[in-house]
Amino acid sequence: MRLHLFKPGAFLAAWVISFLFSLPASGEIASFGSPTLFNSDWLFNLADTPEAANPDFDDSGWRKLDLPHDWSIEHQASPTLASCTGYLPGGIGWYRKTFEVTDDQPLHYVYFEGIYNRSDVYINGHHLGHRPNGYVSMLYDLTPYLVDGPNTIAVRVDHSRYADSRWYTGSGIYRDVYLLSAPDTHFSLWGIGWEATSISAKKATVKVSAAIDNPQKGQTLKAELLDADGKTVATKTVKNPQQANTLELTVSAPKLWDTTSPYLYRLRTSLIANGQEIDSNTEPVGLRTLSFDPNTGFALNGKNMKVKGVCLHHDAGTLGAVVPEDVWRRRLANLKEMGANAIRTSHNPQAPIVYDICDEIGLLVMDEISDEWEFPKRKWVQGWNVGEPSYDGTYDFFEEWIERDITDMVMRDRNHPCIFLWSIGNEVDYPNDPYSHPVLDGAKINQPMFGGYKPEAPAAERIGKIAKRLVAKVKEVDTSRPTTGALAGVVMSNETEYPEAVDICGYNYTEDRYQIDHETYPDRVIYGSENGVGYEAWRAVTDNDHIFGQFIWTGTDYLGESGRWPSRGLNTGLLDFASLPKPRGQFRKALWSEEPFTYIGTTPIFDHPRRPGAPDKPERPWLSIDAPDTWNYEDGQPVRVVCYTNAPYARLLLNGKQVGDVKSYDSETGIIYWDVPFSAGELKAEGCDQNGSTLSQYSIQTSGLPYALTARIDGDFTSKTGGVNHVLIEVVDDQGRWVNLADNNISCHIQGPAQLLGLEGSDNSDMGDYTDNRQRSYRGRLLAYVKNTEGEGPVTITFTSPLLKKTSLTLPLEK
Repeated sequence: MRLHLFKPGAFLAAWVISFLFSLPASGEIASFGSPTLFNSDWLFNLADTPEAANPDFDDSGWRKLDLPHDWSIEHQASPTLASCTGYLPGGIGWYRKTFEVTDDQPLHYVYFEGIYNRSDVYINGHHLGHRPNGYVSMLYDLTPYLVDGPNTIAVRVDHSRYADSRWYTGSGIYRDVYLLSAPDTHFSLWGIGWEATSISAKKATVKVSAAIDNPQKGQTLKAELLDADGKTVATKTVKNPQQANTLELTVSAPKLWDTTSPYLYRLRTSLIANGQEIDSNTEPVGLRTLSFDPNTGFALNGKNMKVKGVCLHHDAGTLGAVVPEDVWRRRLANLKEMGANAIRTSHNPQAPIVYDICDEIGLLVMDEISDEWEFPKRKWVQGWNVGEPSYDGTYDFFEEWIERDITDMVMRDRNHPCIFLWSIGNEVDYPNDPYSHPVLDGAKINQPMFGGYKPEAPAAERIGKIAKRLVAKVKEVDTSRPTTGALAGVVMSNETEYPEAVDICGYNYTEDRYQIDHETYPDRVIYGSENGVGYEAWRAVTDNDHIFGQFIWTGTDYLGESGRWPSRGLNTGLLDFASLPKPRGQFRKALWSEEPFTYIGTTPIFDHPRRPGAPDKPERPWLSIDAPDTWNYEDGQPVRVVCYTNAPYARLLLNGKQVGDVKSYDSETGIIYWDVPFSAGELKAEGCDQNGSTLSQYSIQTSGLPYALTARIDGDFTSKTGGVNHVLIEVVDDQGRWVNLADNNISCHIQGPAQLLGLEGSDNSDMGDYTDNRQRSYRGRLLAYVKNTEGEGPVTITFTSPLLKKTSLTLPLEK
């Protein structure tokens, strides 16, 4: 660690930055030109047909569809497939689209936000390029090969090595595609960047860099900064711009972006020739400072804070890898409402809309490039850590592509205020998976090591040299944020150059090293880059000033990395597959939320084993962080009621009468509990202050048998074409009480301009068909994703289930 970067209380200009918030408007997709969504009217065939690159190829028998598209999720899970993919297949597929260019611009490009993976793109039979990485965005120049009249673009996607990841990836063109038109002179791809060289209460100096393709004499480059009300607060022009240009803007009394008040300016950059604007780019901009210190942790805008982060993969359960904007918005809003203030893109760049939303609502982001470097990791195919693994992966194109991939990630994402860390990799140092070192003989590491030192394995020293290469590529583009890596084998990595190659060291599940390494490496900034949801892991953050935060594994349940069949994925999330809070999410909210909060869950007493370990406190009871909010037991049955709250005290009421004593918050476990005999009715917990005043409360009720269905919009309603509404269906008894033990099979029927994208029950063990309009509820709930299509008039959605009263919901879609 370079000491001068992290002096206590110091703010180095290099760590002070200004960023944009990107929306799909003119010039904002790739920083230049006029983008048009290019998603509709594609043809698809799941087979390898090389002749499909030819524009004269007969594709009349191919399937018609709109992008984005993930073909893996359309298939039935099978126990014969790999568990790491969620038992879903891959394959090779081709996409084709015929189009005509109707504008009069001289240049045309196609821009893919993401194709998984090993893609090849053709235009009118000409090969435009190959890109193996499935998560980076890419641009191809169509101009030299376009013809008057119909043009044919073809894309080959090779995911035949389908078990190439430790989690579900999806297959196909699973993100948006754009057609861009541009003049001869235009901004370069991702060519506009911002950096604040200083910020104070009185003013901020913002450096704008603009790269231009084919600049000409007599042209003018102009940059304007507008506040949230549209008032111009700074402007600068450059005549006769060059290929690379720098402009400085000065903002008086700047308003800052942070996680509680994410203020966004708007920066408009334009090119002018002969008095006419020929290219422009308009995007919101955030201003804020970052500071990292080995003793005091992290400060945003000069204020120390703990990062309350979650790791996120990119799928959405039944929707697979195609995740609409509204689904991301609800998921991220639910995580923030739970108290999270940061996400980690595990373990790859996410769709651009994810960063846009984080900019808008105020979530910090650790942007990560990859999970695998030059050698393959274990890919479990019979269940997580079960049997013999596979060694397929993405390692085979690492040497050729990694420097370009990481450069493109940073170039594409560098202007987002939400991003505060660049991660060069995840767990590439996992002991003996694949690297090894003599220190593993006798070393204490609290993760599986797959044995001690293996001299035949790749030497761990290699990771330090690679880390230095990747950090250098990041810093060629952006020096305004620190680099980091998520270290799994910290003890082994400490024997290499890896920890010193990055600016900040992330520790995965090695809280026991926090104090040891802080003392051994006093200049090292340490945080939890991946952590379990348990209370002790959070105490390791709150009890140590030098640990600035953690990233829980995971924010939501996700497909793949599955256990033995039947298992769709890994259900460690704070939210379930439908992005609904789980009990462990409620526990975390009690630890993280700034608002008063209380939750109660229950488990039968006979399910409680003695707490393993802890010989110093053998009497400590077992307290679950996964206790469901159920109040249905046998009369008199002993039940443990657990309360997750951020109040200093809590009391328990059964049918309006207090049960047991008012109890104080337990700082040793984070949980208050009572053991009570079951009696039907309403059970309520109240979080209280020292005077007994209620600060927050949570009630659960004894329910009867399933009787009817109810349905409502969960989250924000949208009427826009293409928008997705989340319809939450609940099974209720004859008194309208939610029956959270129900598992009834529910069918969905839609009338009007909308379509069902999927039904999500969130049961990790349900391996049934997720492609039709029927799905079994789980814990009495089911979520329907309903997409608005073109057309006027209301949409009526009806839900039915055998022996239950049906329900209907009408959506007023005036467009």
